[in-house]
Amino acid sequence: MRSRHSRRSFGRLAAVAFAGAIVLAGCTDSGSDNGQTSGASAGSEASDGGGDGGMEHPMDGGPAPEGMVPAEDPEFPVGTEVTLTADHMEGMEGATATISGAFDTTTYSVSFTPTDGGEPVTDHKWVVHEELENPGEAPLAEGTEVVITADHMTGMEGAEATIDSSTQETAYMVDYEADGMMMTNHKWVVESEIEPT
Repeated sequence: MRSRHSRRSFGRLAAVAFAGAIVLAGCTDSGSDNGQTSGASAGSEASDGGGDGGMEHPMDGGPAPEGMVPAEDPEFPVGTEVTLTADHMEGMEGATATISGAFDTTTYSVSFTPTDGGEPVTDHKWVVHEELENPGEAPLAEGTEVVITADHMTGMEGAEATIDSSTQETAYMVDYEADGMMMTNHKWVVESEIEPT
């Protein structure tokens, strides 16, 4: 008797959990424009409202890749408060930010198809030379096919990409607030996308 009761209770619990999952899935709108994600990742990622297909960026971008050379005399040293003019993500343009890293490198705009089956991403700004698999000498020419090792957003790491353009400007990591969420070590903005506050 106890065994049959346990099975019945487990069946009810499973049914409730399944129904709850369906309800939560129905409430999740990955295409929403409020800049926040739903469900378990809320508070850990921010939605990209720009040209990156609504993909999600981690709120903490982590350290710079190994082998990056800090800029010797950047226009905006680490700790400087600046205004962002880039619009890579919703809430970025016009935001006040603090420089958390400044590096001399080649920075690329790339187009790629995410490894998780997401929509193709065109003209993603930016990945740096050190975030490409065995890239060879910088700068790479437009049209060069590469593999991305960065994980700035869902489905990026390991994706095959094409170089759209490159720049030798100083590349910066920044901390800024967007839609009530604090983004730290956001990668990347280049010097022409920053203004003094």
